Amino acid sequence: MSTAVQNETAGPRHDLKPILSARGLIKTYGRVVGLDGVDLDLYPGEVLAIIGDNGAGKSTLVKALTGAVIPDSGEVTLDGHPVNFKSPQDARAAGIETVYQTLAVAPALDISANMFLGRERRRPGVLGSVFRMLDKKGMKADAGQSMANLGIATVQNMDQAVETLSGGQRQAVAVARAATFASKFVVLDEPTAALGVKETGQVLNLIRQIKARGLPVILISHNMPNVFEVADRIHIARLGGCAGIITPQSHTPTEAVAIMTGATTLERG
Repeated sequence: MSTAVQNETAGPRHDLKPILSARGLIKTYGRVVGLDGVDLDLYPGEVLAIIGDNGAGKSTLVKALTGAVIPDSGEVTLDGHPVNFKSPQDARAAGIETVYQTLAVAPALDISANMFLGRERRRPGVLGSVFRMLDKKGMKADAGQSMANLGIATVQNMDQAVETLSGGQRQAVAVARAATFASKFVVLDEPTAALGVKETGQVLNLIRQIKARGLPVILISHNMPNVFEVADRIHIARLGGCAGIITPQSHTPTEAVAIMTGATTLERG
């Protein structure tokens, strides 16, 4: 028999206007329901975690917010203006950066080349416009500065090939790239899934650094200790919908798992 606990409807960010809002998102794949009328708000300077069992709809939700999936119905607004992303490129152009679990880095390229992958800068003047030469020196300097801004001390040689880096260092490169180019918010999909304890701590510190710069983060994770360590609010996905919004102050990890699995239901307050 399930029990009920109070839903966390008031959060520390609710006195601000959300940067991102989603209302009534629905996505079906034949008879399979991916999203069943999901609402979501992301507020300035917060870390919003999305948790849920496999098949709960968290990946579909994030894809619908970042242009990788087009919802069947519902509305997404960015800074109060309706948006209709048709592709991840549309979301990137709007200032949204996503770091997928697969990282999408080019192992054979060096760190600076990966930082500017798809955004390569040409040298000024004739060398860039006519001879199409890349500004490798400038990109290397800016990549190093981006790493320094995020407090990444384990990666210092921007000429180093990404394939020679550890898993945590590769993740740092991908996160730094997202933080550098995002102007609205960053989405991190299971950023610590394949990392050890030390490297996980480094990635969590990167999340704090991004938040400290005022950039909101959506964090998708199965790791409850990680979620409760860095999240301001926690969106619990279940059966294509939202089982509720909680905070690390209002609930324990055990209660979060109970809500996620359906053993506990939230009272709407």
